[in-house]
Amino acid sequence: MKKRVFSGARPTGRQHIGNYLGAIQNYVKLQDEYDCVYCIVDIHALTTLEDTGRLQENTYEMMLDWLAAGLTPEKSILFVQSHVPEVMVLHTLLSMVTPLGWLLRVPTFKEKARMQPQNVNYGLVGYPVLMTADIVLYKADVVPVGEDQLPHLELAREIARRFNSLFGQTFPEPQSKLTTFPMVRGLNGVQKMGKSYDNYVELAATPEETRKLVMTAVTDPARQYRTDPGHP
Repeated sequence: MKKRVFSGARPTGRQHIGNYLGAIQNYVKLQDEYDCVYCIVDIHALTTLEDTGRLQENTYEMMLDWLAAGLTPEKSILFVQSHVPEVMVLHTLLSMVTPLGWLLRVPTFKEKARMQPQNVNYGLVGYPVLMTADIVLYKADVVPVGEDQLPHLELAREIARRFNSLFGQTFPEPQSKLTTFPMVRGLNGVQKMGKSYDNYVELAATPEETRKLVMTAVTDPARQYRTDPGHP
């Protein structure tokens, strides 16, 4: 019997080359080795999303790109987080056994609280509890993570362990599958490719759109301006 993998991604709309090389291609490979459950975590997106007007459209577009990239319902379970209301019930139950101190020590919470001091809400603090509910609800054995996400998964293991100690063996403690995600630089050659920097190429871009974008990419960091001497 195959072990079960769970992974989720926040709906940011159309996926770009950085998303594909960093995560999606790995999702596709895992389909042949594991029983895969992949989720678009739209509830998680609400913790930092100020304009929710595009949330539904972003979710739809993200699912289209997943399917186009090779994720298939024949090999994986693909779904939207909010379409399974039981995850919020489990989130509430897990929050009752999770000490507040565990959540306040999470590095990501501290970082995001600094970035959005005007909106430090419970959703931001309780993000790891909802993430734990996502994982253990589907009895996932393995979660593919980057090194920076290991603290989140360790906390999920602690929460599952505490619940089991109080109420009997209920959830497996998820194991990490450490994955090396390449850092794909954006078109400006400085930051990683991302929508926040407007330096990305969408997977859904036409050949002509892709060509135009690639032609604007920085290939020689020493040349700040096109008129500077050196290689293109």
